[in-house]
Amino acid sequence: MYKLVLTPLVLLFLVACSAPEPTRYETTSSPVLITPEAHITSEPTTTPTAGLPTISPTETRERDSVPAKDLWNCSAPVNEVTCSKSSNNIPIEIDTSSHEWPLPNKDYAGTREAVASEISSANINSLEIAWTFPLPGAGMFGAAATNPLIINSTVYLQDLGSNIFSLDLKTGKPLIEAIYNRPNGGPNGVAVGQGRIFASSSAFGIRSLDSEYGEELWHYNLQRTENEFIDMQPVLFGNSLYVSTKTNYAGNATGMIYALDPETGGVRWKFDTVDSEDIWGNREINSGGGVWYPPSIDIKRGVTYWGVGNPAPWPGTEQFPNGTSRPGPNLYTNSVLALDHTDGELLWYNQIIPHDLLDYDFHLSPIVTSIEVNGKQTDILIAGGKNGSVMALDSVSGKQIWETEVGIHENDKLTELPDPPDTVTVFPGHFGGIETPMAVSEGIVYVPVVNLGSKATSQWSETFDFGEGTGELVAIETGSGNVIWSHDFESMVFGAATVVNDLVFTSTFDGMIYAFNKYTGSVVWDYQSPAGINAWPAVSGDTILFPAGVPTETQEPILMAFRLSK
Repeated sequence: MYKLVLTPLVLLFLVACSAPEPTRYETTSSPVLITPEAHITSEPTTTPTAGLPTISPTETRERDSVPAKDLWNCSAPVNEVTCSKSSNNIPIEIDTSSHEWPLPNKDYAGTREAVASEISSANINSLEIAWTFPLPGAGMFGAAATNPLIINSTVYLQDLGSNIFSLDLKTGKPLIEAIYNRPNGGPNGVAVGQGRIFASSSAFGIRSLDSEYGEELWHYNLQRTENEFIDMQPVLFGNSLYVSTKTNYAGNATGMIYALDPETGGVRWKFDTVDSEDIWGNREINSGGGVWYPPSIDIKRGVTYWGVGNPAPWPGTEQFPNGTSRPGPNLYTNSVLALDHTDGELLWYNQIIPHDLLDYDFHLSPIVTSIEVNGKQTDILIAGGKNGSVMALDSVSGKQIWETEVGIHENDKLTELPDPPDTVTVFPGHFGGIETPMAVSEGIVYVPVVNLGSKATSQWSETFDFGEGTGELVAIETGSGNVIWSHDFESMVFGAATVVNDLVFTSTFDGMIYAFNKYTGSVVWDYQSPAGINAWPAVSGDTILFPAGVPTETQEPILMAFRLSK
C-alpha cells in the first residue's frame, strides 16, 4: 500500500487561502511532493478556527507510557492473570451507538453507510464549520489516515503521531488527550468498547486506555522481528480485539493476525498470513502478508473476513529478479481470508493474485452484503485492492461471482518483467488502483480509484509523479458487476467512499471534498479543504467529520466538523 512504500515522501498540497479564516477555500497551485524532514515535525504548530477548541503547550507534553510487555497466550496465564471468556456479544458502546459511527467502516459489515444522519441532498448546502481541532502528531504521511469513531456523542481518534483523543461531538472540546508522539505510517486508529480505548502504540505494539479517564491499562509488544510493525485500526467483537502486523519488505518477517483478550491483552489465537515456516524458502530475503485495514465481520455466523497484503521482495532483486527468491503462489498473500472468530480456524481463502510482482495488496476490508443469485438471496463479500479490481465472492465458500476492473489497466497481468535497463509501463502502478475503503448502499458499491502508473523492471518499480495521477468514483451494481455511473477527477482519490442517505462523499489529492447524488453521480456539493486530506469522514446526526491531516503552507493538520445550520 502506498503509505508504506512511499517512505521518503509526504503528500503536501499548496493551497492559497483567500482569507485567514474563510468559510470556503480557493486553491491556485498544484499539489507537489516534498520530503517530510522539511515540513513534518512530531509537534507541529496549529491554526485552529478562531474561538474554538485548541491544545495548549502544557497539554501537549508527552505522557509517561506503560512499558510494552511481551505478548502472552491465554492458554498459559501469566502471574495468575487469566483471559475472559470468548463470546458473540457486541460491546454495549457499539450496540447503543449503531446510529452514529462506532466502528472503522460504520458497522461490522463495513458498509460505510449512514442512513440515520440528518444530512441529505435537501439540506447539504447548509453545512458549515462548527469547530476544528488541531492534530498535533505526525508521521511520514501527515497527521491522519483514517476516520474517527463517534460513540454516545463522543469523538475518538488517533493521529499519525500515535496520540489518542476523545472530544465532545457538539463542541470539539477535548476530554482525553494521551500524547505519545510516536510516528506511525498508518492507517492507524482506535477501537472503543468495554470501557476501553484500544490503539497501536507507535508501530510496534498495542495499548489499552480507560475510555473515561485515559488511564493506560496495558501495553504489549507485537513486533517479533525488527522488520515487522503494526499500523492497522483494531476492531472489537465477541470479547476479542482483532489486530494484525505488517512487514517493511526487508526480509525475515510475516504479517500475523491476532485475536487479543481486551481485558488483559492475552492472545486468544493468532494466524500467520504466510503459509510457510521458512517464508517460501528464503527467510533472509522474503517477507510479506499482513493486514492494512480491519476485518469485516458476519456477526450472525461469527466469521471474520480479511484482505491480505503482498509478498516481498517485489518485483525482485538483482540476485532474485521477478520474485524468484519466493517461488510458488506465496500463500496467503493477496488473498481474502475467512477466519472463525472464536479460534482463528481458516474456513476458506481466495488468492486473487498468486506470486504478485507489482505490490498489488488485496487489502481492503471486504464488505458483507447480499444479492439475489438464481432467485435465491445469497450472502456475499465485495472485495477490492490495488490491482484495480472489484470482486463479489460467495461469503460461505469464497467462490468468485463476478469481477469488474476499474480505472486504467496496462500490463498489469504480466508474470515476468523485463531486466533493467528495459522498463515497462504498468497501470495501476504500486500507488494506484483502489487504495481506500469502498461503500455499499441499496445494491450499489461505490469505488474510489487512483489512476497512477509506474515504470517497472524485474528488480525495481518507480512510480510516476503524483502530479500525473487522476482519479475516479465508480458506482457498480452488486448483483451483476455492471457499472452504473462514474465520475472522473483531475486529481487522485484517496478519500474513500462514504454514503450518507442519498449522497456519497469522497475527497481527492488536491484537498477537494465532494458529495454526489448516489443514484445519478451528479455533483451536489463540494468544498476546498484548507489542508490536504489523507483520510475519510465519520457521520453522526447533523454532523460530518473530515480529518484534514496533510499540512499546507498556511494550514497545519486539523479535524473539521461540518454541521447543518439551524
